[in-house]
Amino acid sequence: MPKLLSARQVLRALERAGFEVVSQRGSHIKLKKPVEGGELVVILPSHRELAEGTLASVLRQARLSREELERLL
Repeated sequence: MPKLLSARQVLRALERAGFEVVSQRGSHIKLKKPVEGGELVVILPSHRELAEGTLASVLRQARLSREELERLL
């Protein structure tokens, strides 16, 4: 994934993956997705471009690989 992604692009991809926006506080958007045995919670900073480390953290929280994210974009 050579180019930086915006929070809006990642948000759309997460929504396609089944996440739902539940709240926003300042520039941080909270998304949840029910899974077996509980739910996944992802905090997405609402920035124009997400740094590589931030994107990696969001993907870890969402339990998605970069390949899965690319397919959802």
